[in-house]
Amino acid sequence: MYGLLKGLRVVEGAAFVAGPTCGLHLAQMGAEVIRFDSIGGGPDFRRWPLTEAGDSLYWEGLNKAKKSVALNLSSPEGRELAVAIATAPGEHAGLFVTNYPVDGFLSYERLKARRADMICVRVMGWADGAPAMDYTVNAAVGVPMMTGPVDRDEPVNHVLPAWDLLGGAYGAFALMAALHDRRASGQGREVRVPLSDLAAASLAHMGQLAEVLTTGADRPRLGNSLFGAFGRDFACADGRRLMVVAITPKQWRGLVAALGLTAAVGALEADLGVDFARDEGARFTHRERLFPHFEAAFAARTSAELGPMLDAEAVTWGPYQSLHEAATQDARLFTANPVFQTIAHPSGLTYPASGPPGTLAGEPRGALAPAPRLGQHTDEVLAEVLGLSSGEIGRLHDAGLVAGPETR
Repeated sequence: MYGLLKGLRVVEGAAFVAGPTCGLHLAQMGAEVIRFDSIGGGPDFRRWPLTEAGDSLYWEGLNKAKKSVALNLSSPEGRELAVAIATAPGEHAGLFVTNYPVDGFLSYERLKARRADMICVRVMGWADGAPAMDYTVNAAVGVPMMTGPVDRDEPVNHVLPAWDLLGGAYGAFALMAALHDRRASGQGREVRVPLSDLAAASLAHMGQLAEVLTTGADRPRLGNSLFGAFGRDFACADGRRLMVVAITPKQWRGLVAALGLTAAVGALEADLGVDFARDEGARFTHRERLFPHFEAAFAARTSAELGPMLDAEAVTWGPYQSLHEAATQDARLFTANPVFQTIAHPSGLTYPASGPPGTLAGEPRGALAPAPRLGQHTDEVLAEVLGLSSGEIGRLHDAGLVAGPETR
């Protein structure tokens, strides 16, 4: 963890991926992030993957370094406590991340009525308030129709919730932008981050919207080939597959030299009247003429032989491996990566967990804080943020409006 955001207090009332990821980014950069949930846990408290005891590894991963408050959100008084925590005073507070509906007890109008300079980042499905999740948004923007083998007609979903993860990162950015403006203007803001707009805008940023509008056709499936450049997986003599990408002239020349294909590629260039090193698009246009040469070169050598050859020419490549292989054998990614620290988690398990992926050059990483137990900080937050006395806190417990940490 780093302390860049030390002193900020962010309240999180969110579930699933995008909202909690936003809070996670902020917490691991030093902000105090207070998450409130229903007593017994919200809708993501038992999400898979689960331990044998039923604890969610998903929840543990997304809520590291946060504080947890458990409230009876089905009662008016419990909801009032949530609003009070989110809008509590403080120059560096009044910052709220949520995926609750636009209308309701956590509406911006209600929050702003309690604190005029309130900043709220609200992750949504569709911009009009209709429900959606990453996977339904991804289907709607057409990505599954571009994904998968060339000879398949049905949509192919990918397993990474890209829009959720991007939404969490964008939400953290948007919150800091709104805070910067508040410091200058004194004005609060609600920033709405619909996953539908995030997905549509991202495809437009990358030229894909303009592509289909100007060509009048969708991009065809390419299997594992890279669109517009040279990149694909190739099978080695030992059966392993390597992903190779050559976008720049230097990358292309290095790949050709490493595989001993200078003469063959030169002959093909002469035949076609192109310069593959200078024209990235030509490599893509004529990929079906190029691929057989590369397929043969890879198939003639094992992955162990190819690795040093590709590295010697600074080729951009990577092996295909399972997550279990990477987690247990890959030093750069996991086993010797300083981003990870092995810590004890509230499930009772001890395993490596990730700190912030961004590195502050020259600064040591602080100790990584695990996720809290549900309700672990209820009394602390009620006392320190809301200023309630021990008697008042006791009354809330007796009335079933709040709960402390779950006991195992």
